[in-house]
Amino acid sequence: MKNYKLPFRSTVLALFSLLLFSSCKNASEEISEEKETGKMEYPAEWMYNQRAYPNNYINKQAYKEAVLQSKQILANRSPEQAGEWTFVGPLNTGGRVTDVAISPDNDDHLYVATATGGIFRSYDAGANWTPIFDEEARLSIGDIAIAPSNAQIIYAGTGEANGSATDGAYFGDGIYRSEDAGDTWANIGLPESNHIGRIVVDPTNPDRVFAAATGQLYGKNDERGIYRTTNGGGSWEQVLFVTDSTAAIDVAMNVANTNIIYAAMWERTRKPWERDYGGVTSAIHRSLDGGNTWTELGAANGLPAPNAQTGRIGIAVSESDPSTVYARFTTNEITNVFNGLYKSTDNGDNWTLVTPPNVLSNIDANFGWYFGNVRVNPSNSAEVYIVGFDIAKSTNNGASWQILPGMHVDHHALDFSRTNSNFMLSGNDGGAYISNNSGSSWTKFLNLPITQFYNIEVDNTQPERLYGGTQDNNTIRTITGGASDWNAIWGGDGFHVNVDPVDNNYIYVESQYGNLGRSTNGGATFSNATNGISGSDRNNWNTPVIISPFNHEILYYGTNRLYTSNKAANWSVISPDLTDGLHPSGSLAFGTLTAIASSYNNLDVIYTGSDDGNVNVTFDGGTTWMDVSAGLPDQYITSIAMVPSDDMIAYVTVSGFKYLDYTPRVFKTTDGGQNWTDISSNLPNIPVNDIIVYPAENILFVATDLNVWYSKDDGGSWTILGNNLPMTVVMDLKFHEPTKTLFAGTFGRAMHSYDVSDILEIGENELASNSIKIYPNPATSEFTISQNLSSNGTVQLYDISGKRIKELFKGNFSANKNITVKTDGLAAGIYLVKVNNGKQSVTKKLIIKK
Repeated sequence: MKNYKLPFRSTVLALFSLLLFSSCKNASEEISEEKETGKMEYPAEWMYNQRAYPNNYINKQAYKEAVLQSKQILANRSPEQAGEWTFVGPLNTGGRVTDVAISPDNDDHLYVATATGGIFRSYDAGANWTPIFDEEARLSIGDIAIAPSNAQIIYAGTGEANGSATDGAYFGDGIYRSEDAGDTWANIGLPESNHIGRIVVDPTNPDRVFAAATGQLYGKNDERGIYRTTNGGGSWEQVLFVTDSTAAIDVAMNVANTNIIYAAMWERTRKPWERDYGGVTSAIHRSLDGGNTWTELGAANGLPAPNAQTGRIGIAVSESDPSTVYARFTTNEITNVFNGLYKSTDNGDNWTLVTPPNVLSNIDANFGWYFGNVRVNPSNSAEVYIVGFDIAKSTNNGASWQILPGMHVDHHALDFSRTNSNFMLSGNDGGAYISNNSGSSWTKFLNLPITQFYNIEVDNTQPERLYGGTQDNNTIRTITGGASDWNAIWGGDGFHVNVDPVDNNYIYVESQYGNLGRSTNGGATFSNATNGISGSDRNNWNTPVIISPFNHEILYYGTNRLYTSNKAANWSVISPDLTDGLHPSGSLAFGTLTAIASSYNNLDVIYTGSDDGNVNVTFDGGTTWMDVSAGLPDQYITSIAMVPSDDMIAYVTVSGFKYLDYTPRVFKTTDGGQNWTDISSNLPNIPVNDIIVYPAENILFVATDLNVWYSKDDGGSWTILGNNLPMTVVMDLKFHEPTKTLFAGTFGRAMHSYDVSDILEIGENELASNSIKIYPNPATSEFTISQNLSSNGTVQLYDISGKRIKELFKGNFSANKNITVKTDGLAAGIYLVKVNNGKQSVTKKLIIKK
């Protein structure tokens, strides 16, 4: 991992953005790194840069149109027109939770809102969860609020507001309201709010609501500020606006006098290479007349005076003693480090510093803009919580503190029962947790499918072994194919995972900026595998690494140059700089390779793609390179795929949203990149993140920011694959050829699989056009092969490696329409059932469970 010095000021264009590109790691890793280097790192800009390069622009209307297009396709086809996606896990890993809520009248009714996975509800204290926001296709949530006087009324603010790069990539479209506890939702306005920091509902009137809108993360807009509705969202009024660069990040209400409202305003601007998260307009404002007029509270009240370094502020009002108010401040326009906790006992007229900065100096781990919350136990005004990298608890008004144990770091949410002062619900980058003893111990929910995958992998020889690199939850795997037994095998944020397709003792894993590890014993242990990689090269946040499909012992690794090695033992550079060079900002995380594809037939032909729109190819193993970007848009290259039969045929996908009226996403070359053809056809004008090619049938699969799409005619037309994949971001695809199974890694809803054998067999032969079904599948004691053939033939069973196990049937198919087979003597696992009809055959996957 690379570490970089902090710049001396954030407003200089040459703010080296490796400040901005790094992990949220576990506490021990953060502390260890700081001691060793004196430097810290931060969550990355990578997702935003993918989607906004080169114009620093994301077209929200394009996403809206894509949602409508997708919903129309799904609504207009009958269910039998497509199969079902299967959830494969993990459930026990978790992912980023942005807000949580406990129903005010029933502690068994819990709500969990996520950064990119929507909202989940439980009616049985978390034993079971149901996604309740999927139909809205706006799965980035900033805040949820239940009306205290009517638990059936819930407000959801879309667009995470924590200042991370994911926020800018996955914006919201306003506030939604449900009147049936989340069963159905209606958008009630503020479509240009982009990100919602907090919602507060009047405890006596569920239609009177205040919302803190942050506005665009990467840009300025006048829609920032505090909004008020008095008719349940029928209309909204912007009651507090400071500047077009000042976000409203928090809002709180005095429950005894609901005309007293507090707002935390936060001056922040950001570009992929520049962050300024502080300013003189960062301050607390108070209204005494229900939001009609506001007064800024400052030095005269005992709070910090306006300062260019003031960053994110959090506020909380005690419910048991509403005249008691807490406010936490940060300082430093880049890092927003903790700058003290203040308390008022007279509705904000006067404030006292109750916790100096040095007492909780590490509570935000040098990126306080990612946290910023403070909470008060509703039954005890002296019990206050600082929600940050850790959660700190005080039972004496902030005089002393303890760090709450037993949870993942990076906390964003905390709620309390209104009937049991010991019961709490928390949310962080590792998922959701409950405590029944005021935070002394915590239990994680191991049944939430909210993992954010960057990349995934399936073991070719043992396909039940699934792998993935995740946001803030390491590189993980299951060796059983189960949904609840995934374990971490490599730390940090996880990215590319490669398992040797022939010898799965060799596993290559990666964390941010190309921190590569290698295992030679099937994942039992790992060692560093970057020997030979120059420390002066530029590395992408998600550095591309692949195994050659021609020689499984050869790997390729991309910085701004391309490297190759034998089993990652020692790397050798085989290219010049294949990008446009160092970014004008000086950032070492731009101008990097992002995609690599190599030949199935030799070690000579390799294609590379970069984050600045370059595609290069070599036909002599790297001795000479050609820039073949002409004919491609100047956009972020996300994926390159070659076909096994012809090195001159390749496919390229790009990220970014529609900039012009029509912006192509997928390209094909048949002449080694000399010419490119747009094959995007009717694909939505949204980012395409990966492509899988099945060349024998001209069938293509692409992962997009909105579902998986496929084409049966080489890009002539596209449609959505399957019926029940959540409408969320799909980052990566992997195809397991023997079982004809496609795996999709989503960024927020974990991993799913799809049996594509029916699609691949379309048009293959007469046999494939007949309906051949295996049921039940998975099978236990027996299974039935149902077919509609009229000739003689055989049915044979193979194991996953292709070894023939036994013959299941031989004879006349017409007399045996349903062939029933006992599973006696067959071990649990994945098998292949091959139906032969003369020279034609079709293979189906069978799963046997014991």
